[in-house]
Amino acid sequence: MPHGVASEAPDAVTPLDESAPAKPASKPIREPCSAAAPLVRGWWRSSGRQPVWEPHDVRQALRRVNSPIAVVVHGERIALAVDGVCTLGTTVPIDSTSSAGEQVLPLFALAPALHPSMLGDPSFRHDYGLEYAYLAGAMANGIASVELVEAMGRAGMMGFFGAAGLSVDRVARAIDHVQAVLPGRPFGFNLIHSPSEPDLEAAVVDLYLKRGVRVVDASAYLDLTLPLVRYRVSGIARDAEGRVICPNRVLGKVSRVEVARKFLSPPPEAMLNKLVASGDITAEQAQWAMRIPVAQDLIVEADSGGHTDNRPSLALLPTMMALRDELQAEFEYDRSLRLGAAGGIGTPAAAAAAFAMGAAFVLTGSVNQACVEAGTSDAVREMLAKASQADVTMAPAADMFEMGVKVQVLKFGTMFAMRARRLYDLYRQYESLDSLPAAHRTALERDFFRCSLEQAWDQTRAFFEKRDPSQIARAEADPKHRMALVFRSYLGQASKWANAGEPTRKADYQIWCGPAMGAFNEWARGSCLERWQNRTVVAVAMNLMLGAAVLTRVNWLRAQGVEIAPDLGRFEPMELADVQGILAE
Repeated sequence: MPHGVASEAPDAVTPLDESAPAKPASKPIREPCSAAAPLVRGWWRSSGRQPVWEPHDVRQALRRVNSPIAVVVHGERIALAVDGVCTLGTTVPIDSTSSAGEQVLPLFALAPALHPSMLGDPSFRHDYGLEYAYLAGAMANGIASVELVEAMGRAGMMGFFGAAGLSVDRVARAIDHVQAVLPGRPFGFNLIHSPSEPDLEAAVVDLYLKRGVRVVDASAYLDLTLPLVRYRVSGIARDAEGRVICPNRVLGKVSRVEVARKFLSPPPEAMLNKLVASGDITAEQAQWAMRIPVAQDLIVEADSGGHTDNRPSLALLPTMMALRDELQAEFEYDRSLRLGAAGGIGTPAAAAAAFAMGAAFVLTGSVNQACVEAGTSDAVREMLAKASQADVTMAPAADMFEMGVKVQVLKFGTMFAMRARRLYDLYRQYESLDSLPAAHRTALERDFFRCSLEQAWDQTRAFFEKRDPSQIARAEADPKHRMALVFRSYLGQASKWANAGEPTRKADYQIWCGPAMGAFNEWARGSCLERWQNRTVVAVAMNLMLGAAVLTRVNWLRAQGVEIAPDLGRFEPMELADVQGILAE
């Protein structure tokens, strides 16, 4: 296996004979474009296997991520070697004479082995019991299903169950299932900010604490809430060395600096005092809580499906890293704050870029919704598998409708976004259902609800009698709130129609989706992952991670002056068994 010890500064080799035939332009690996000869950075001694330069062999060598790659000057060629011994420095080894089957050649560049499990922050993998720094995000209404969470956990990754939008009883059943099938393995559950249903958020936290759910993905928060802080600090203690230990981990999903600051800071003292007063924690525990962040780990969410601010990851992640460094120094935490990248992770190049920028982990979302384990319908999977990057748009969110918050959804094959925007416009323009002009009322009853608005309210009322009766009392006193609940019922049902594959409601499907879905489809076109029937969350994840490792090493070589033909520097999807075979070498 190649290895090296730094010794002397590099020097240039003697230029190649100018009378020698020019190298063909189609060679997979070439010297830099300039006329200068490559720099000698050391020497490579073979152990029997010859360097390669043919396209097929080069492609295979680049994929062998468990073996270091040495780029050597082989006659008039630049070639790849995947075994042997490397010595850094320009001095020719004293024992440079070749024995039978051996060669000693100038070393041009070197890329160490990079198993996908080496990507990301090792402390993050250790703390969560992961083999890979790869998470599958919590898509609401159980789209991130128990089957998805189970598959991820068994593969050494972590999935988050999509608890948002579900009843407490439904979430409880999911916890029972996941804990039964993944004993001792990683998993997480979603905790979504519910400004219109604060009692539901508190009830979900009660459930998580009671059932021992130790990891949550906190999403859609604009500010910290008492239930979130209570989850974080419940059971807080100190170890024998005096370090604060928190049994419950929060991964805050954020896209705004002002929100990230709150997650990366200690819990507000006022909230801790309330928890002391209510008996949830002791005064001593409140003091300990002032030494920890609300979230040690942040999911920096760029242009994602669902709730998003459409921020570009190349601008957002570095900004968040600067904030992390500032708060790490300010609060002098015992443990390092870590940031992961989400939103737009749909190709190996995107994952490689995130890790190159310093992401501790990556989190995918949209690409998993088209996988067979996702808790949605085959009709939705088919639509997602055909989507392009431009086939997404923003639409009003059901859970924050009155606030004007939007979610990113698929616009290909559905009229949901247009109809949802129409409902929000009517909500802003009129004060009640009764004040709607006849033409608008007729259109809503015919095209949206397919029943009278009175019947729509009766159905909405029945829903909230079980979910949150306080909403009914408020709606009876406030006609505009009643209108909001009815309009929100359409938005909420649109997601359920999509998940169920209701054929009569295809034009109303609400499908949360970001541009990563289109990027994935473009990358997978013509491969084993083109059809959704072949997409499993593990196959997608392992292809993205292996591809990220391959592309990272290709970029390492390019940074040292190696020019690699574009078609050989790409990574195309492979069958999961083939990925596993490469990683087992």
